[in-house]
Amino acid sequence: MTMIVNNVIRLLTLMTLIFPLIGHASEHPRLILTKDGVDTIRKNLGQVPLFDASVERVKEAVDAEIALGIDTPIPRDYSGGYTHERHKRNFRTAQQAGALFQILQDEKYARYVRDMLFQYEAMYKDLPVHPKERSYARGKLFWQCLNDSNWLVFMAQAYDAIYTWLSERERQQLNRNLFRPFADFISLQNPKFYNRVHNHSTWGNAAVGMIGLVMNDEELIARALYGIADDGLEAGLKDDDGGFIKVEGQKAGFLANLEEPFSPDGYYTEGPYYQRYAMYPFLIFAIAMHNARPEMKVFEHKDGVLLKAVDALLNLTDADGEFFPLNDGQKGMSYHSGSLVTAVDIAYHYGNRNPQLLSIAHTQNQVLLDQAGLQVAMDIRDGKTQPFLKQSVNLTDGPDGTQGGVGVLRYGDEDLSLVFKYAAQGLSHGHYDKLSYSLYDKGDEVIQDYGLTRFVNIEQKGGGNYLKENKTWAKQTIAHNTLTLNQASHFNGDYATGSQHHSELHFFDASRSDVQVLSARETNAYPGTEMHRTMAMIKSPTFEKPFVLDIMKVVSGTRNEYDLPLYFMGQVMKTNFAYQSPPSLNPLGNKNGYQHLYLEAKGYPASETTQLSWLNQGKFYTLTSSTSTTDELLFARLGANDPDFNLRRDAALIIRRRDTGNTVFASAIEPHGSYSPVSELSVNSSSNISNLKVMADNSDYTAVAIEDRKKQLSVFIVANKDVSASKRHKLKIGQQLYRWKGPYHFAIEE
Repeated sequence: MTMIVNNVIRLLTLMTLIFPLIGHASEHPRLILTKDGVDTIRKNLGQVPLFDASVERVKEAVDAEIALGIDTPIPRDYSGGYTHERHKRNFRTAQQAGALFQILQDEKYARYVRDMLFQYEAMYKDLPVHPKERSYARGKLFWQCLNDSNWLVFMAQAYDAIYTWLSERERQQLNRNLFRPFADFISLQNPKFYNRVHNHSTWGNAAVGMIGLVMNDEELIARALYGIADDGLEAGLKDDDGGFIKVEGQKAGFLANLEEPFSPDGYYTEGPYYQRYAMYPFLIFAIAMHNARPEMKVFEHKDGVLLKAVDALLNLTDADGEFFPLNDGQKGMSYHSGSLVTAVDIAYHYGNRNPQLLSIAHTQNQVLLDQAGLQVAMDIRDGKTQPFLKQSVNLTDGPDGTQGGVGVLRYGDEDLSLVFKYAAQGLSHGHYDKLSYSLYDKGDEVIQDYGLTRFVNIEQKGGGNYLKENKTWAKQTIAHNTLTLNQASHFNGDYATGSQHHSELHFFDASRSDVQVLSARETNAYPGTEMHRTMAMIKSPTFEKPFVLDIMKVVSGTRNEYDLPLYFMGQVMKTNFAYQSPPSLNPLGNKNGYQHLYLEAKGYPASETTQLSWLNQGKFYTLTSSTSTTDELLFARLGANDPDFNLRRDAALIIRRRDTGNTVFASAIEPHGSYSPVSELSVNSSSNISNLKVMADNSDYTAVAIEDRKKQLSVFIVANKDVSASKRHKLKIGQQLYRWKGPYHFAIEE
């Protein structure tokens, strides 16, 4: 009965799509480029420097490919191998050649696209699935259906550009032997890939929809928007990489992928690295629908979340434009990537023409060869650019914005940026790192998040795919700057359990210029234990630079062993505690990531204030922590049980607290001074903090005091319960009574 109802719904949906379309023009191009848009581009050639330079750059690259000749080899390689990279280059070059044909009206580009398509048509009808068997959904041209979908998204644009130039016989042959079978293969024949909520499926949905728009195939368009009605999959099925496919009642298709992974703020639950990757099919298909099916109002869907997502993504970058490596994220990926050129141009042209986006486009130094790219280039030419100002932001996670989030606290011109993650699991690319953080000084990592364990498109390293250490190390809790209990990862590293839970925001307050605070709770990572982390960025007049205060409050019904690591970047300068190095290196444990950490040295606090100073990129930093003399201080380094050298040799200091129930870890991370290798002069190389201690801790309040070298005392108090802005608080500590209004108090004692 359910299947019949679903099919009726699909039929009605399809009818609503078809009947308004009678008046749609049949002209091409109709996806990204349009006839009117091309006319405008041609009229402005030679008058818009950035656009003209982008045309010349693309023309030079495409002409070089044309001179080489067309090669469509029989697929055999993983990512990074020749056949993989050749087919990737083919689809990108074909898309660019199609655009050049429309803009320059030179038929050599149309012939190139046509000849390439017919080479693929000749091989595709007899092409088996890819010989590499690693993927849960093998493609034909590539080892996974994801890359086949990449091919079709780009080739649909190329086909659209030369569609009316081709003869009717040629179009029918391509539709019958290449494009319709291709679309059916990645959708009907691969429902595990196609019919779920995931960036993979978004590419598949966009691919099927875009070729459907070119061919005017309403069945494909409906399949793209709403998924496959009867996919034959059982509810709750998971794929080979732990990815979520479907649960009872879950929708599928492009609109479901637009609804589920994005929060109302535009944060994408898989994290910025995969948001960057997914934005291309999201936005490209949205433009195609905007041009060919405007009544669907895709850009307005979910209160315009796609355009919000571009701003959210840009705010998840450091001062150099590199994305924060949350979840599975490769370090170094930035808004200079082609997908972000697409995102910025589209967001500007189809959004509210935010002039700050023009500064990003100017930095990217290239634009799309379409109407959006032309508009961006024209407005840059006309002096409309304004600086893109990244400020402190709290981005919610989850389709309704109720599944935690990610906060970024910034001071000044990104002199210091703190990234605090208290989000949902992040689908199959998520890590078990509730309440973790990383810290940046300008574009330099100070306290790092590891990111992914993968050498993308480097064939020598696992075919360019994820390495086993991504699961055994990068996803594990000890790999992150957050608390691990009893050497077990959050949710015991179980994907299904982790996907059911998220952290909860306690409060976010960036209303003051001198103090910004983000506080969140996690109650499910370890049943029976609550972690409550409060992080503040403070600019005190008694300190040279802003510093970060970190308070991790733990409430547990059992006694545990706690490990709190700090993955610092740079060279150790000084400690205020003694330590001993073992004669040989041994792993810290045998599972949950511990098997990959060597113990390099072990010590104990010499006092209730422990300090570690290090030098990185010509700047000094000091960690100052409130400790007990029974704590253990472990210097660890990554690389154990890594025979293929897949892991970086990163360093950490781990504060280990044994046989403890309720407790508080309180620390300050303080940037200070500098060192020049040219002048060989160090300035202000010592910490300004002499003592840090927890003054009070109960169910209502936690208070931390910081004493500087001049005996000046600063006090920070966080309210653990009522955090309304109007709530008045008072707390007596010793003989001192503190009064304040709002969720926290910070003051320098007179």
